[in-house]
Amino acid sequence: MFKKEIREEIEILASSEEIWKVLTDFEGFSEWNPFIRPLVGVAEDGARLRVQIRPPGGRAVAFRPRVTKVVKGREFRWKGRLLVPGLLDGEHIFEIEPLGPERSRFVQREIFSGLLVPFMAKSVDQTLAGFGEMNRALKERVEGGDGSPSRDEVD
Repeated sequence: MFKKEIREEIEILASSEEIWKVLTDFEGFSEWNPFIRPLVGVAEDGARLRVQIRPPGGRAVAFRPRVTKVVKGREFRWKGRLLVPGLLDGEHIFEIEPLGPERSRFVQREIFSGLLVPFMAKSVDQTLAGFGEMNRALKERVEGGDGSPSRDEVD
């Protein structure tokens, strides 16, 4: 079985709870997320999602993954596949690691596996670029740099 993992991370000046709130507000993605739009469903183990990714330089791709793990404030995973297991499977992982009271590391990863992985180099590179765009946009959104209320103005 062929495998490839991609990863992009960013430090955000916010608590893991603040990041989680924005990350799991799927309805709000259209306001800030350039990579995943829309994401429809709920962040609950076993839930089926409807996702469309828009990688830079690539075409939009829609799929219906299943949520495989949710640890509130820390981790959210889903797994999708193309047609049948083993052809092209992708496990998407969002992780939030607290680094201090108002500082966290946000990590976005994907583990691709299956027979088609060796033929997906261009798509994988575009997906990685999309991770970077989303991570930067999430940072801006959470830190209040996009015109949305800052942390001090919320609640």
